[in-house]
Amino acid sequence: MGSRRSAVTGGRIWAVTDVLVLCYHALSHDWPADLSTTPGLFESQLELLLRRGYQPATFERAVTDPPGGRTVAVTFDDAYRSVLELAFPIMQRLGVPGTVFVPTAWAGRPEPMAWDGIDSWLGTEHAPELRCMDWPQLRSLADSGWEIGSHTRSHPRLTHVDDAQLRDELERSRADCADGLGRPCRSIAYPYGDVDPRVVAATREAGYAVAASLPRRLGSTQPLDWPRVGVYHGDDLRRFRLKVSPLLRRVRSGRAWGALTGSRRAA
Repeated sequence: MGSRRSAVTGGRIWAVTDVLVLCYHALSHDWPADLSTTPGLFESQLELLLRRGYQPATFERAVTDPPGGRTVAVTFDDAYRSVLELAFPIMQRLGVPGTVFVPTAWAGRPEPMAWDGIDSWLGTEHAPELRCMDWPQLRSLADSGWEIGSHTRSHPRLTHVDDAQLRDELERSRADCADGLGRPCRSIAYPYGDVDPRVVAATREAGYAVAASLPRRLGSTQPLDWPRVGVYHGDDLRRFRLKVSPLLRRVRSGRAWGALTGSRRAA
């Protein structure tokens, strides 16, 4: 598990993980969606962390065997084609591997992906941004040292589905990844970051080793409920510095932060 350090703030001892896991989605030069980041800003964000001494790793390695005192894992939800087209060249140049979580029922389909949160872009000039990578493209990333994990099959809110659908989404997507990539799938990111103890138990039963969430409070460091820091369209470099700062992450790991925000959805 990730290395940890303690800090005393206001008389309390905080346990703070040195493993920083970032959650991105798409890259685009002109798509103004909340889940999109420009390539220039993305590159600046990674360069900032590398200058600060963060060692890059895939998500599973960052959680189970981090390479340094400060480790960063760069993850992408939904497997947008822009990750291959725009993020991959930047990360290859910087020597940073990535992790892509793919909704497997969409892999290789020509039409734009559609679910609550992105379907407002259907029928607009930006609809092509919603296309998912296919298995050969995902295999090319895996062959380059990237990790490909599951993002379920259809991207539901897992806490809202019954036990049979939960099991199906977890098990079939893991099998899809193994078939499409020719290698085992050991990681998953919960759609919408939506997770509870029932989902964690089912994820363990389905055979996953590590799982990524997206909470407001960064308190959990369980391998099957590992917190990520979401990075969005409005996160300029100043805001990004604040989000990844050890001080704010210590604050976000406290109970007071969870009570203040009252939601698992990350800022």
